[in-house]
Amino acid sequence: MLSNSFLLLNKNPKNSIFRFLLLHPWRNFQNPNLKFPSFHSFSTLPPPPASLSPQNSPDIGYKLNHKDWLSPNEVIKIFENLKDPNSTISVWNQYTRRKDYKPNEAIYTIVIHQLSLAKNFDAIEDIMQRIKLEKSCRISNEFFYNVIKIYGHSAGRTKKAVETLLDMPKGFNCWPNVKTFNLVLNLLVSAKLFGDVHEIYLQAPMLGVEIDACCLNILIKGLCENGDLKSAFYVFDEFPKQRCKPNVRTFSTLMHYLCVKGEVEEAFGLLEKMEIEGIDVDTITFNILISGLRKRGRVAEGMELLMKMKLKGCEPNEASYQEILYGLLELGKFVDAKEFMSVMLCKGMNPSLLSYKKLIRGLCKANLIGDVDLVLKQMVKQGFVPKMGMWKLVTRSLFSGTGASNICLTQITGA
Repeated sequence: MLSNSFLLLNKNPKNSIFRFLLLHPWRNFQNPNLKFPSFHSFSTLPPPPASLSPQNSPDIGYKLNHKDWLSPNEVIKIFENLKDPNSTISVWNQYTRRKDYKPNEAIYTIVIHQLSLAKNFDAIEDIMQRIKLEKSCRISNEFFYNVIKIYGHSAGRTKKAVETLLDMPKGFNCWPNVKTFNLVLNLLVSAKLFGDVHEIYLQAPMLGVEIDACCLNILIKGLCENGDLKSAFYVFDEFPKQRCKPNVRTFSTLMHYLCVKGEVEEAFGLLEKMEIEGIDVDTITFNILISGLRKRGRVAEGMELLMKMKLKGCEPNEASYQEILYGLLELGKFVDAKEFMSVMLCKGMNPSLLSYKKLIRGLCKANLIGDVDLVLKQMVKQGFVPKMGMWKLVTRSLFSGTGASNICLTQITGA
C-alpha cells in the first residue's frame, strides 16, 4: 500500500523529494557520503524575468513574480530602486498583471517620475488614460501639477498640458486649483501661444478657479511680450474688479516693456503710483528704470537713481552698477568708466568681460596706455584671458608713436 502511494507521487516529475526517497531507502540515510538534494532544486518560485534590465536588482523580478501579497509601500520601493528608468514600463506591466494590483497616487507618481527620466512621454500619456478609465483612486491637485509640468517643461507638449487641465474635473473628478491653472498660463506664455492664453483665462469660472494677482500678472506678461501694451494696461485696471491688488511684479513687468519702447517717463509714473499705494520697490524694479535711462543716454539720472535706491533702503546689486558702467562706456566717458569700475571692484562687484573689452578699446583709441595697463592687469586678475585681437589693439596703440611709449609690452603681458 505504501509502495503504491510512492509510485503515484513519483509520476509527477516535480516531486523530486519523493524520487529521492524511493531511490535511497531510509537505511541509507546513515551513509555520511550521501548528500540530500538542495532545497532550491525543488523550489516552485519562478526565476526573475528576462525583460528586466540587467542593471536592475534581481530582487525586483523575484518580488513581482512571487505570489505573496505586495503592499503599496513595497511596490513604491520597487520602482524607486530601478537603476535603469528605461525598464519602468516593463516593471509596470508586470505589476498590472498581479492579482493584488491596486495602485494609488504615490505609485502613479513614482512611475510617472521614472518614465519622465527615461523620456518615455508616450507611456505617461497611456498611464494617464488608464487612471482616467480605472478610477481606482482619488488623485490630488499636486499630482496633476507635476504631470502638467512634465508635459510642458520636459516633454514640450504644451497642448497636452492644456488638455490635462481642462479634463481634470470630468475625466478625473479633480478640480484644479489656481496654482495648477497659473502653471498652464505660464506654459502658454513661454511657448508664445498668446491667443490660447486668453481662451484658457476665460475657462477659469468653469474650472472653479478663482483669479488671483499671479494669474493677472501672467496675462500682463503675455500681452506685453506680444507687443500689446494697451491690452496689458486694460488687465492692470482689472485688478480691483477681480478683488486683487497689484504687486511689485505687476509694476516691474509694465515698467520693463515701457522702457523697451522708450517710454521712460511713463515708467517713472508707475514708480510714483507704487509709492502712493505703499508698494515696496525692489532692486529689480530700480534696475529696470536705470537700464531704461541708460538706453536713452541719461546716465547721470541713472546715477542719481542709484543713490535714491540706497536712501530708500534698497541695496543696489552688481546689475545696478553694471548698467551705469555700460552707460558711461556708450557715451565715450572712458576715464569716468575706469574710475566707476574701481568703485565696483572696491564693493566686491566684478565687471563683465564685455565692459572690459569696451573700456580697453576706448582707452586705446584715446591713447591712454597707462590706464590700459591698469585695466588689463585687473582683467587678468579677475580671471579673464585677453584674446589675440585685444593684444593687437594694445600693441598698435603702444607703437603708434602718440601714446605713452615708455610702457613696454612685456610690462603689460607680465601682469
